[in-house]
Amino acid sequence: MEIKGIGDKGIVKDGASIREEGKGADFSKTLKEAIKKVDSLQKEADEAVKAFASGKVDLHKAMIAIEKANISFQFMVQVRNKILSAYEEVMRMQV
Repeated sequence: MEIKGIGDKGIVKDGASIREEGKGADFSKTLKEAIKKVDSLQKEADEAVKAFASGKVDLHKAMIAIEKANISFQFMVQVRNKILSAYEEVMRMQV
């Protein structure tokens, strides 16, 4: 096991170096990418509905696009609820 000096910004745990800084940025970046993906699925569903209305796409493809958007949105809402629940629980902790 390698021992890191005090000046290092990492922590050694079970032989693996874990960086403390930058973790928040990774989480926020991941969250933003997921929101963008949900948004793009919503836009694809809108386009599929327009294409169905104009007769360019059959009903099955339009419904699949709509359901993908719906499921991804429901998942995003549940993730948001879990994040808020975790935040509220952390805020209730006594220091």
